[in-house]
Amino acid sequence: MSTILMVEDDFSLGMGIKFALEKENYRVIHAKSKKEAEAEILKNSFDLALLDITLPDGNGYELFTNIQKVQDIPVIFLTALDEEVNIVTGLDMGADDYITKPFKLRELISRINAVLRRTSVREKKNTLTSGDLVLYPDKMKIYKNAVEIDVTKTEYKVLNYFMKNGQQILSKEQLLEHLWDIEGNYIDQNTLAVYMRRIREKIEDNPSRPDYIQTVRGVGYIWNKKVL
Repeated sequence: MSTILMVEDDFSLGMGIKFALEKENYRVIHAKSKKEAEAEILKNSFDLALLDITLPDGNGYELFTNIQKVQDIPVIFLTALDEEVNIVTGLDMGADDYITKPFKLRELISRINAVLRRTSVREKKNTLTSGDLVLYPDKMKIYKNAVEIDVTKTEYKVLNYFMKNGQQILSKEQLLEHLWDIEGNYIDQNTLAVYMRRIREKIEDNPSRPDYIQTVRGVGYIWNKKVL
């Protein structure tokens, strides 16, 4: 089920859209202001955002920029601003579509479906697959058997680095150098060992006998499975 962030300050309109989308088997979170939307984007993972431009505490252009800093998701502007300059501004910023009010619900649903299909195709072309794991670099997400694994920013970076260097021995020094610059903080070998244990607990069927990340004694680690 795809999850949509809808930002619409008109409560009645928002509830109508929410009802229609939920009938189409979408999960919809309705935010009525820029502040609410920014809070939701930090708490939830979304597949698409519907953004009004005129909001009580800001505008949808600013919100679009802030969302993209946190989650790289497709965006459709849904607004009463129908002048060419507004449409061009939205599309030039990188929005996937721009729909002006009033609109027909079936048209909205059709265009949402089209954007999500395009996004799905792009993602399939830009994934790393190894065994039961699929990593999506654009979204910074990893799935096992089609179920998302909850990983931290650092854990994701470790997994991404391993999968991009599949079946190559990575020394502890290489890994530490790669991780050091995430927040400008130094990471020592003890901390690295903690990260490796936590990652194995999340991705391995049997963490004590790992299939994916294996230890090369005295050297470092290797991603044992082939990466496609």
